[in-house]
Amino acid sequence: MIRFRLTELIADKAFKERRVVSLTEVADATGIHRATLSKMANQPGANIGTDIIDKLCKYFACQPGELLTYVEDDAGLA
Repeated sequence: MIRFRLTELIADKAFKERRVVSLTEVADATGIHRATLSKMANQPGANIGTDIIDKLCKYFACQPGELLTYVEDDAGLA
């Protein structure tokens, strides 16, 4: 399953800039709907298109591998 590291990237940005960074701020800056960002942060395995990943990589100045990781599914959940 794909796991998004959105929450971690927001926390890293907030720490580096010494301020609070909200989902609303990310939504406004990227043009991504806040509900989509919330889904990425809270719903494991959310289906997100590459256009969204592209916008987030641009916003966070990161590579896709820093935004998402692959996690093995639990045997009982597959």
